[in-house]
Amino acid sequence: MSRFVIPLCLFLILVVFLALGLRHDPHEVPSPLINKPAPAFRLSQLKDPTKTFSADEMRGKVWLLNVWASWCISCREEHPLLLEYARSRAVPIYGFNYKDKREDAISWLGELGDPYALSVSDLDGRVGIDYGVYGAPESYLIDREGVIRFKQIGPITPDVWEKTILPLVKDLNK
Repeated sequence: MSRFVIPLCLFLILVVFLALGLRHDPHEVPSPLINKPAPAFRLSQLKDPTKTFSADEMRGKVWLLNVWASWCISCREEHPLLLEYARSRAVPIYGFNYKDKREDAISWLGELGDPYALSVSDLDGRVGIDYGVYGAPESYLIDREGVIRFKQIGPITPDVWEKTILPLVKDLNK
């Protein structure tokens, strides 16, 4: 009988860890970048590749960096909401076009509308690696000092916008 006690205890511990893991939302993957300075970058602008944009240019402003791509199905679903959020002017939204062909991205924005103050192009995904991008869409709320305060993996939903992003933007703008 005692030879079954240890395997039974190990099995029960494993079941407890599995049950706890199943209760977590996969969109709430903690980012090691939260409360750390946003990685520096200087990328060419999507619509005018002769011009560049860097995160340093946003010092002193709270802003949202949205990772998107024309090949991304979830980005297409999120896009109408981004257009609505941009019209509200609650926070400036900057686009981060990820591993996409420039002409496809420009065409996509022309077809669906452009919610971004401007978009940069990360053709090879190297800057995306610095930001810990898992895939598109993802969004980063960055404060006045250039510190990442929130990361959304997957589309920004109305619930996330209303209950998380907007209150955080208000606090950061105080």
